[in-house]
Amino acid sequence: MDFRGFWCFTGHGGEVFAALGCVCQGYTLISIRVREVSRSYDGWIMIATTRTQQKYDHRLRDLVRTTGDIGPALQQGVPRSTARGWLTSTSTDIITVDVVNLNVLQLQQEVLALRKRLERLLALLRILVVLLKVSGFSLATTRIPNGPGKLALLRAIERSRRVLPLRIVLRILRLSQSRYHSWKREEECGLADMPSCPRSLPQQLTRSEINTIKELVTSEAYRHVPTGTLAVLAQRLGKVFASPATWYRLVRRYKWRRPRQRVHPSQPKVGIRASRPNEIWHIDTTLIRLLDGSRAYLHAVIDNYSRRILAWKVSATFDTSVTAKILIRASSYLSDEKPTLLTDGGVENFNGAVDELVASGLLRRLLAMTEIAFSNSRIEAWWRVLKHQWLYLNSLDTVSTLEKLVVFYVEEHNTRLPHSAFRGQTPDEMYFGTGKDIPHQLEAARKAARLSRREVNRTISCQTCELTTSTSS
Repeated sequence: MDFRGFWCFTGHGGEVFAALGCVCQGYTLISIRVREVSRSYDGWIMIATTRTQQKYDHRLRDLVRTTGDIGPALQQGVPRSTARGWLTSTSTDIITVDVVNLNVLQLQQEVLALRKRLERLLALLRILVVLLKVSGFSLATTRIPNGPGKLALLRAIERSRRVLPLRIVLRILRLSQSRYHSWKREEECGLADMPSCPRSLPQQLTRSEINTIKELVTSEAYRHVPTGTLAVLAQRLGKVFASPATWYRLVRRYKWRRPRQRVHPSQPKVGIRASRPNEIWHIDTTLIRLLDGSRAYLHAVIDNYSRRILAWKVSATFDTSVTAKILIRASSYLSDEKPTLLTDGGVENFNGAVDELVASGLLRRLLAMTEIAFSNSRIEAWWRVLKHQWLYLNSLDTVSTLEKLVVFYVEEHNTRLPHSAFRGQTPDEMYFGTGKDIPHQLEAARKAARLSRREVNRTISCQTCELTTSTSS
């Protein structure tokens, strides 16, 4: 402690008393009696001196205070008056490190535990960093609308700032500094998921207006009103004055669902299925546009049981008589069967020529989705495969080119391409019943291939296998 000086004054009996002032923090006023000071000068004097104050360990003070025994302090050279003063003084809070009270063994155990914990944290950090890099996750492109989520992330960032700089923490989270400080301002403002502070953007809707819009949008009483009309109706009712665009934006942001559960007639989960060939036929006509913009029409009949194309025809014009012609061609495979023909309600399926065939007893006609609950999806599914898997991959410049392409694909479809529903059989094999042994042959071939594959793989060894074999031997 540095005593820079004191003021003196003359006392009784020629003695001089001085008050010494300490300039250090927490100074103490100490009285010193000075004798033998020059008597010739009867006035104020200034004397400069320096004295070092003794400092003692706080644990020694705590020992004296808790035990009430000043003996240990006296053994360490503490003045008796100082030690007695510790008995009556109040304890003060000491900021120190808790490990200073541990012995060597306890410190070693603490170091081992900290090393183990550090290894776990490093392993976890590596996994999380690699996961962030591989997944490509970034808060720059991800919105966190709820306030608790933002607060939890901000608190984690604040705790991490004790050991890591802020820029490192934000880089790990892939969070921009501007967005971080924006969240901090929102936290001070006390808002959860508002796009901006109402004070900085006072023209935005209030929370009560947003709640009113939500009630109207999700209300059963207004489910028949379109959203845009509902926005204007709310203005007429004096509830909310906001544009329809604002209503649509809020519906998208908060993902509100309007109570419009549509009630449809029950549809069959499984389509119509035939139990034998020539039991159910499907017929339809599809339009195909050529490169020059002209149109071509493709008519076809497919068997429900075997998926075989029984007859087809390409025409440059829409000819309603084509339906009767391809039905007569398809009936050449009939013996005593009378197939049921599923059709759509087009004029190509309901005309005089087709009516004569139905009246002759050759087949029975049903209108899909009207006279029967099933649709004509069997032939429509084949149209989709034909167009997207083959026709649209070629240049459809003329009707003759289109006809050649259809000839090729129908032949492939009927005779070569196996169907997954038939366990490897082709439509021709299902229609004529010549492929009953195909599923068993394929299953036996698969088993043999698995055995052969296993034997071949066992004879192959990589460097790791060779190293393991050599080590074990």
